[in-house]
Amino acid sequence: MANVNVRFNNKDYLLSCDDGQEEDLKKLTSFLDKKYSDLKTKLGNLGENKLLLITAIQVIDEYFDLKRRVESQKNNFEKLSSKFKEMKSLAIDYKQVKDTEISKLNTDLDNLKKMVDDSQSIYESMLEKTTKSLEEIIRNTENKTKVQ
Repeated sequence: MANVNVRFNNKDYLLSCDDGQEEDLKKLTSFLDKKYSDLKTKLGNLGENKLLLITAIQVIDEYFDLKRRVESQKNNFEKLSSKFKEMKSLAIDYKQVKDTEISKLNTDLDNLKKMVDDSQSIYESMLEKTTKSLEEIIRNTENKTKVQ
């Protein structure tokens, strides 16, 4: 335990605290002394006990106000966190739907390419057969013309 000399209401006090907490104790005492002095100036000398009580009530009021604001911010954060999780879930669902659609479109595109390739082959085959048939007809016609 460490001992610390602090000043409150123009009086010196020797207080004990855990080792390493000396500066914190001095800051807290200074803060409380300022609040006490401000009230004493504002309200006049109502007596030390009454001023101490009013000072304590103000400090506790500030503490509870801060606690309420922290709770409010915590609730706001939880709501935002919930909305973020909801949006993340929607984004994942949307991505999965789009991935499925892309996969289907790729399959359709592959099928279309195959159909075009097959049609190309059929067209080339038909063109070749037609060309042979025409050549045959031309030869036959030439042969008939020569015979006459």
